[in-house]
Amino acid sequence: MTKELDLNKTLELAVGWAKQVGEIHLSHFRKNDLDIQTKSTVYDVVTRADKEGEAFLLAAIQGHFPDHSVLGEETGAHAGHSGWRWVIDPLDGTNNFSQGLPIFTVSIGLQQDGETVLGVVYAPRLEELYTAVKGGGAFLNGEPIRVSAKTDLAHAVLGTGFPYDKGINPDNNIPNLVSILPHLRGIRRMGTAAYDLCCTAAGWLDGYWELNLNLWDMCAGALIVEEAGGIVVSFRENRGVSIIAGNPAMVELIREKIH
Repeated sequence: MTKELDLNKTLELAVGWAKQVGEIHLSHFRKNDLDIQTKSTVYDVVTRADKEGEAFLLAAIQGHFPDHSVLGEETGAHAGHSGWRWVIDPLDGTNNFSQGLPIFTVSIGLQQDGETVLGVVYAPRLEELYTAVKGGGAFLNGEPIRVSAKTDLAHAVLGTGFPYDKGINPDNNIPNLVSILPHLRGIRRMGTAAYDLCCTAAGWLDGYWELNLNLWDMCAGALIVEEAGGIVVSFRENRGVSIIAGNPAMVELIREKIH
C-alpha cells in the first residue's frame, strides 16, 4: 500500500518545476552553448539543456519526495521506497530544440503502483501548459480540452514520428506512413511525442501513432489524452512502446492501416 498524496497540491509542485525547466530551455534556446552530443545513433542527440533540466527535476523530486523512485531519460532509474514513481523527460523534442525550432517540451508524469495519476507537459516557447490528474479532466493553460470527434480518415489530420534506428532497421514506420497517408487529409510530424499527444488531447490532431517510444516520452501525455476523453492503446509488443491515441473510433481506423 502506498502512502496517499494530495494530487492537486502535487500538481502545483510539478507545474512549478516544469516552468523552471522551461526557463532552463529558453536560456539556451538558439544560443551557441548547447554542447550537442549523440547517444544511441547520430540522430539521437542530447544538449546541455537536457542534462540541466533533468538534474533540476531530480533534485526537486528527491527534495520533496525522498522515498519516491524516478525514471528519467538522461539518467535512468533511481530507486525509491514507495509505490510512487516519477517519469520525466526534461526535454522532449531535442532535435527541434537543437535546430532552433520552437516545438519542444518538458514532460512530467507521476505513477502510483504503475498507474499514471498526474501529468504535466509544458512547451515553454509556445507558452502552452497541459495538465491532468486522474479523474479530473485535461486542461490547457487552465481551460478544459477535449479530443477530436472526427470518425473518418478522409477528414483527419494525424501525427506520427520515426524511431532513431530508422536508417538501419526497416521496421521504421515508413511502411505505415505509406499505407495510411493516401487516406488522410494530412499528416504532421511535430518531433516530440509528448506534444503530439497533447495536440491529440486538444483536438488539433485527430489522432496519433508512433512506435518504439520510451515510457518517458508518453507517460504524461497519455494521461492527458485519456482525461480529454480519448484512449491510448498499444499496437505492438515487440517494438518498444508503440501506441495509437485519439477517440475510440479514430484509434480503430488507424489500427486497421498500420502494424
